[in-house]
Amino acid sequence: MLNIVILAAGLGKRMQSHLPKVLHPVAGKPMLAHVLDAARALQPSRIVVVVGHGAEQVQAAFAGQPDLAFAVQSPQHGTGHAVQQAVPFLLDAHDSATLVLYGDVPLVQPETLQRLLNVRANGVAILTEQLPDATGYGRIVRSAQGQVQCIVEHKDATPEQQAIREVNTGILVAPTAHLKNWLGRITNNNAQGEYYLTDIIGLAVADAIVINTTQPEAPWETLGVNSRVQQAQIERLWQAEQANRLLLAGVTLLDPARFDLRGSLVCGRDVVIDIGCVFEGHVELADGVYVGPNCVVRNTTVGAGTRIEAFSHLDDAQVGAQARIGPYARLRPGADIRDDAHVGNFVEIKKSVLGQGSKANHLAYVGDALVGDRVNIGAGTITCNYDGVNKFQTIIEDDAFIGSDTQLVAPVRVGKGATLGAGTTLTRDAPAGQLTVSRPRQQTIENWKRPVRKP
Repeated sequence: MLNIVILAAGLGKRMQSHLPKVLHPVAGKPMLAHVLDAARALQPSRIVVVVGHGAEQVQAAFAGQPDLAFAVQSPQHGTGHAVQQAVPFLLDAHDSATLVLYGDVPLVQPETLQRLLNVRANGVAILTEQLPDATGYGRIVRSAQGQVQCIVEHKDATPEQQAIREVNTGILVAPTAHLKNWLGRITNNNAQGEYYLTDIIGLAVADAIVINTTQPEAPWETLGVNSRVQQAQIERLWQAEQANRLLLAGVTLLDPARFDLRGSLVCGRDVVIDIGCVFEGHVELADGVYVGPNCVVRNTTVGAGTRIEAFSHLDDAQVGAQARIGPYARLRPGADIRDDAHVGNFVEIKKSVLGQGSKANHLAYVGDALVGDRVNIGAGTITCNYDGVNKFQTIIEDDAFIGSDTQLVAPVRVGKGATLGAGTTLTRDAPAGQLTVSRPRQQTIENWKRPVRKP
């Protein structure tokens, strides 16, 4: 049985923000959400989040997640004191263990945490790192035989201990029953006047409990965030890691340094992504998709061979195979673009189907519409779907031709193979296979003179 305690009570004074530190985003979601994702990958029996500063905001941000329990630390007297607040929530079977994580250390990977659990051997396991400059970190003090003896915080360390380069990351796992006992025995007799969680290591040694260590695969996994500078650094480190994973999977990124993934991205073979693109939520790109520079794609699936040209925005849309989107196109939620369809520059489509082989190549708005196959929508066309209160649907059947500068006042239907002449304002259904025109008779006014400015 595994308990996970996540410490998320800190003020984050150096963030210079009213937002609690653990709610500041990395890669598009709160730091605490990253830690929760890693925790849930271990399938724990209980997750306890210790909150303090901004407790109500943190709890509200994760409301409705039934696997979470919240413990309040107020006031804050150190990491040991924080874990003490979680004790009433811990499940304590005979084989129970408790893993301690940190809400402002967002990039720790599930594989690293699983390795930590594996080396525990029914005792205590600590995640440590070797740093060339260990200033500010607690030092791992070992015996001559290499066994962990204790952890000494930097401010309390002797010069000899400060020379140690193996440091404590703060992440550890311990038997729950022993942890409860040790937490009741730690004191605040130190330079900070706080109750250090790390003091349980000395107590474990005194109780002859085995202490093992392991280290993360990448040093960025245990980096914490205490300032906007560190937040920005971690953002770029994580984006570089995500880009590297995509490259190893066969995706072409024309410049990995100019790529942002704020969610999940699933790519087929031979996908090409140009510079400056942002992917949010869950995005799927099938084989051979090309995404041009400076596009934003959110919660969208794109079929094989489709090209998304520069500066296009796709949000909660579905795009078929061999389609062409953009440049400067906008697909809003509910846009369903079928195979071989074209959505050109400065075209906006919202909650509409654009059928197979249909085209809206420039300067059009298509909203709340069902457009059939092989339809041509001319420049300047608008579906007038909103009367100020209600939305109405426009239906355009297969093989229709919509002339430029046409307004379709919904609800209205254009029949199969119908043609609407340029400049038409359609307020009644247009019959199939016929030309419908709605425009005043052209006339020329003789002897008319353009007004001139009076002297």
